[in-house]
Amino acid sequence: MSSWKRSTRISTLRADGLKIVLVVSRFNEPITSKLLREAQACLEEHGAVLSKVPVVSCPGAFELPQVAGLLAAQRRWDAIVCLGAVIRGETPHFDYVAAEAARGIQSVALNSGIPVVFGVLTTNNVRQARERSGGKHGNKGWDAAMTAIEMGWLFRKLKGSRRR
Repeated sequence: MSSWKRSTRISTLRADGLKIVLVVSRFNEPITSKLLREAQACLEEHGAVLSKVPVVSCPGAFELPQVAGLLAAQRRWDAIVCLGAVIRGETPHFDYVAAEAARGIQSVALNSGIPVVFGVLTTNNVRQARERSGGKHGNKGWDAAMTAIEMGWLFRKLKGSRRR
């Protein structure tokens, strides 16, 4: 286990009873696989049965909103977690991919009425990505899963319904 400490601020929340799906980018897989592992660990630690938490992979961060949009249209999920890593390179490609992934994920969330969590690292270099996927800055996969749990229950409460 890494030296970073996991967030316990809202650890009393339970994931069992929520339908959460994880969408993960394959691009920068050494980083995104760590985000995925910790998101799954978080959900399991908070009561989710991992066999009931689907993982959908897509080519890159740019495609995350497209997949999230299709999943949101199914109207079966309490929360969708998007995991990816966009690392700055020598061209402006980073700026376009990072901005469009963020915009797209937010658009799906606002248009669907379902929490769609932005668990995409946008870093200047690989070192920073490693620090945020299990290094000194924690693991943002874990943080994204905690956000999904909290937002899933918050939306249920605010909507006054029990999605099954």
